[in-house]
Amino acid sequence: MIYEIAGLRIKIENQHEYTNRFCQAYLSEDQHSPADIIATVTAEDLAEEKKASPQYSDGYIENICLYRSMCRQMPAFGRILLHCSVIEHEGNAYAFLGRSGTGKSTHTKLWIKHLPNVNIVNGDKPILAYSKEGFIAYGTPWMGKERWGTNTKAPLKALCFLEQAKVNAIRKLSSAEITSKLFLQILIPQDEENAVLTLDLADKMVREVPAYLLQCDISEEAVKKSFEMMTGNSYEEKKKILN
Repeated sequence: MIYEIAGLRIKIENQHEYTNRFCQAYLSEDQHSPADIIATVTAEDLAEEKKASPQYSDGYIENICLYRSMCRQMPAFGRILLHCSVIEHEGNAYAFLGRSGTGKSTHTKLWIKHLPNVNIVNGDKPILAYSKEGFIAYGTPWMGKERWGTNTKAPLKALCFLEQAKVNAIRKLSSAEITSKLFLQILIPQDEENAVLTLDLADKMVREVPAYLLQCDISEEAVKKSFEMMTGNSYEEKKKILN
């Protein structure tokens, strides 16, 4: 079947029904025009993934491998997979990043709780596409365990790296700091051509997308800090709309 994902036509060659249900919201009405990418899985891929995650079904395992196959081909089309949670607020996208357990899901929920007009683009594995207008964040069927996300897109305006702390504070990161943190969250393809393209896209992101470090707890004050720094707007004024 062919799906419309991140502005591309993706042909997914699956054996198990799991992926058909999983990607249903992205199914293309045009099943005849050529695909940009063909996602396939080898028996070796499946065996390796099954060995690493024996508790999951064959359909789930195949689904993981298919997404990896697709994302490894994305750089040739100016796109990369970034492990983060992306929200959309008034037409713009903001990404929350960090190691597992640092609070990406928690901070996402805090924005939804305390601010109006906040929607989740993707809670875990969005695709970021580069164009002359800048980076665009796309929702995908792969959204993480919470299954947060929608089939939508929005221009990416800022990255926010999270660290747990007792006192809330935020600052803008230098290019060197962004680079060291960003590469921990990007899928680097195995083949040289797409690996080089991925590094080029990451370099563009470092140079063109503002990035911040938010040291935070799980309070409303943490939302205020990240909102005002990334958007340049008054938190109190936006709260009036919600209240």
